[in-house]
Amino acid sequence: MERIDSHQHFWKYDPGRQNWMTDEMDLLKKDYGPPDLFELLEQCQLHGSVAVQASQTEDENDFLLNLSDNNSFIKGIVGWVDLQSESLLERLSCYSAKNKIKGFRHVIHDEPDIDFMLRPAFLKGIKALQSFDYTYDLLIYPVHLPNALQLVRQFPDQPFVIDHIAKPRIGEHEIFDWKKHLMPLASLPNVYCKISGMVTEITFKKWKQEDFMPYMDTIVELFGTKRILYGSDWPVCSLSASYSETYRIVERYFEKFSDDEQNDFFGLNAKRFYHL
Repeated sequence: MERIDSHQHFWKYDPGRQNWMTDEMDLLKKDYGPPDLFELLEQCQLHGSVAVQASQTEDENDFLLNLSDNNSFIKGIVGWVDLQSESLLERLSCYSAKNKIKGFRHVIHDEPDIDFMLRPAFLKGIKALQSFDYTYDLLIYPVHLPNALQLVRQFPDQPFVIDHIAKPRIGEHEIFDWKKHLMPLASLPNVYCKISGMVTEITFKKWKQEDFMPYMDTIVELFGTKRILYGSDWPVCSLSASYSETYRIVERYFEKFSDDEQNDFFGLNAKRFYHL
């Protein structure tokens, strides 16, 4: 069975483009490319990945497309496009000829306006994705979950996936409000969730396996095993854990699951969701 890392990034470091990197993220302030990841995938017996945008420009799409043309293990791309643009349909039509682009996302959690995703122009953009059969990644904090529910309910036929389990405050063991607001969203059949990004939601390198257990328990309880995907969030995960350590967290957790359930989580669900 082909195992897929459904969430990783590449970049040529540019302080203007990667302006989200803080002073404590010096480790990330260099180039990260396919040869670096390929070696890590092989070590963990993973066979492919989905490259996710790390800057909000259409140049990013071209950059990732070029990498995918030269690296067959990149099975799909989650790019960026201005969903509020008047020329959105034209841009989506252009990208529809690029088979590796499977969907799009916006860094909603960095928008000052908490209601950004409910703006009429943004909703119009989400509606446009459906006609091109594109997925949408929700990059949000727990505070955005009520608005995410409002958004998703308007588009029952649009596939959504929540990145990084919506970034709960794992280091503070905050789980009640996160679970309460995630529950109605998870009940919607067109919403998936990536078990990814957990290691950086705790003081860098201060985590223990048991810190993540109640969060993974919750995700499996709410989404089942058919709507969850494995993602490393490499190289961002490197701030707190090596690639193999990040992988082993979930590998150990899912050891008690059946072979079919493990196959779904580690590959088949990503293939189904992104049409890889």
